[in-house]
Order: sequence, then C-alpha cells, then structure tokens
Amino acid sequence: MDDKNNQKPATFSTKSDVGDRVKIMTTPVKNTFSKLPNHKYAKHVVVGALCLVLGLGGGFAGAAIYNSANGHTSTASKRQYVSDESALIDQIAKNVGQSVVSVNVESQSTVPDFFGLQQDTSQQSAGTGFIISASGIIVTNRHVVPDGTTSVSVTLADGTTFDNVQVIGRSSASSTQDIAFLKIGDLKGKTLTPVTLGDSASTQVGDRVVAIGNALGQFQNTVTSGIISGFGRDVTAGDATSSSESLTDLFQTDAAINEGNSGGPLVNINGEVIGINTAIASNAQNIGFAQPINDLKGLISSVLNNGQLQQPYLGVHYVSLTDDIAYEFNLSVKRGAYVVSSDTEPAIVAGSPAETAGIHEKDVITKVNNINVNENTSLVAAISRFKVGDKVTLTVVRAGKTITLHVTLGQAPTQ
Repeated sequence: MDDKNNQKPATFSTKSDVGDRVKIMTTPVKNTFSKLPNHKYAKHVVVGALCLVLGLGGGFAGAAIYNSANGHTSTASKRQYVSDESALIDQIAKNVGQSVVSVNVESQSTVPDFFGLQQDTSQQSAGTGFIISASGIIVTNRHVVPDGTTSVSVTLADGTTFDNVQVIGRSSASSTQDIAFLKIGDLKGKTLTPVTLGDSASTQVGDRVVAIGNALGQFQNTVTSGIISGFGRDVTAGDATSSSESLTDLFQTDAAINEGNSGGPLVNINGEVIGINTAIASNAQNIGFAQPINDLKGLISSVLNNGQLQQPYLGVHYVSLTDDIAYEFNLSVKRGAYVVSSDTEPAIVAGSPAETAGIHEKDVITKVNNINVNENTSLVAAISRFKVGDKVTLTVVRAGKTITLHVTLGQAPTQ
C-alpha cells in the first residue's frame, strides 16, 4: 500500500545489547518435544458468565463499597472477586478457544552457506490463527505463512488436524497490516465455530483482555489475561532472520504473549475478538502488541464476500501530525495526515484514487467518513476499515479552510 506514515515509529533493535526489541512471534518447531495432547472444549455462553459475575458479585460489591468507606475490605470479598473473575476467564477461554487453531508451516528459503554459495533450506515453524467462517476460513499473521511457504496444516482445540490448507491471501510486504488468510480444503464433516468480532474502537486503556495462542509452538490454546496498556502504538518489528516490518495503530497489552502466539486473538470480557496478537518487546516484561480488529475488518470482509484478499488503496504519502510536527510545518491543525512528498515518493501517486478525488500536496486529511485521523488511528488504519470500491468522504483542511472530498477506494498494488 502506498499510503506511508513518514513519521518515524518506535524502532526496537534486533541486537540484544542495544535495548528493547520487538519480535514477530512465530517459533521454530523443536522435534525434542512431544506432540500436544488433545483437549475437548464444551460450548458455553459468555452472557451466562456475565450474569454469574453480576449476580454473585453484586452483593459483594455493595459490601466492598461499605468496607472501603470504613477503611477495610473483607477477605471474603477479595476471594469472591478473584473467584468470579476466574470463572469469567474460564468461560471466555472455553467459548473462544474452540475457534482458535494452531498453524504449522513448512517453508523454504535460500541462504548463503559457509562459502557464500546460495543453498535452499527448509524450516518448520508454528503460529496461531482463529476461525472466522464455518466454511473453514482462518485469520493469522502474514509472517506466520511467509514467502516460500510450501505446506500448511492447522490443528483445532480438540486435536483434529487438517493438512489440506491453502493460503488464500497475504497483505503485501509494504503494508502496515500484518494479516493472512487460510482456507481448509476439506472439513471432513467437521463443524467449525467462528469467533465473534468486536468493536475495537470502543476499547479503552485499562479494559480487561484475554490472549489465546499456541505458546512457543508447543502449548496449544494457552490462555493469559491482562489489560489494554495503551493504543495507537507504532513499532518496527523484526524476526530472527533480521527482516522487519512497520506496524501502526497497535494496542499495547500486558497480557502475556509469547513466541508462537502470532495470529491469535485478543479477546474482551464479552468474548469478542478485538485484536490480533502480532509482536512482543522481547527484552521487557509483558509488553505485547495487537492489531485492532476494526483496522482489518475491510480486509476480512473482502475475503468472506469475494474469496480473495483485496486491500483498499488511496495513494498518498503523508506524515501523521503531532503538536511538534504541526509547529514545524506551521499548521493550524494539529492532528491528521499531512500529505507531503519525500525524497523518494511523491505526495500523490499518479493515477491513484487520491489524484482522481482532487487531493493536493499540503492537504491535511482529518477524517475518513466519521473516523478521526489522529494519534490513535492513522490514515492507513482508517482506510483499512473499508473495502475496495467503497465510496468514502474525506474531511480535508486546505490552506486553513475545511473542505470535503469524495473518493472511491481502489485496489492496492502488490508493491
């Protein structure tokens, strides 16, 4: 996608002696470990868990308020709170866990040997995914099924394994959306349960979340819990091969996320998927990153409706505004996407939807329909919520005046 954020994101070194690093989280499969045992998960309704929390917790909440006002909290109240929270997480894990799969990948790559000659090498790795359609469509990360993937298999929570799995689409290497889609070829009569997608835009710092994934590629459907620690994070993530990718508009969470969790769901207390676990800061304690699900719904919709991945495309080069950048460019508006050229890229891509719509260099795009473009939602993230062919209205500040432009989103080029 040509829409690039020229503002430098936080970059985490891949060298262990330079500080924190962000890693994309596939993990090699080690043959020294035995195969995971099969586990069966019964279907439960999350609403029931909420009723349990509200019903059992209501009385204790009143007692807690009274005790707090008098300077003390009973041990029984504390225990009941912990018990209720544990029951809720258990219900979420069972309900969503049946839709989470382990993704096992075989791939080939070319690497130089000791003498500098190029040699083909094969590798096995593992990640996570989750089911979004009863027909067998699965979401995972792009880096879970990299270029050179030769075969993919998925394993359900109950141990059922499907070997006939096709990669039906991956976001482009230049895209800030790290997503791929898989399709099980033959369900063999198996009934699949899709996840429920939530509204990541309503998520706030401090909200409780649950992460589910194939930790270390060996511990299937590992469940951890925590909170949303921040949002609107931009990072440059790298893996063991020193390749890297720029990711924007991420949730930060302290729910423990480990290698192998890539592509797994980040779930709210309603049992809804609000993010896709994508990266970790490996030299820190419990700093993980997930892509908000709203930023990916346009891509998900294209796959569900058309059977192929279509990335929406505007065609501008821009800088995300902050107070400092707005001051540097002497702009009256302090949030938005400032359309500007770079040394290597024009502000407006020739022949793009942006050019057709009449976007000019030095325009500031502040809204896409009713979505504000700011430090929490980049222009790329806002555009990605729509589908190719959608007509959207851009709110633009041009020379101090606010205007609206209408644009039909195109298909992103492969590069």
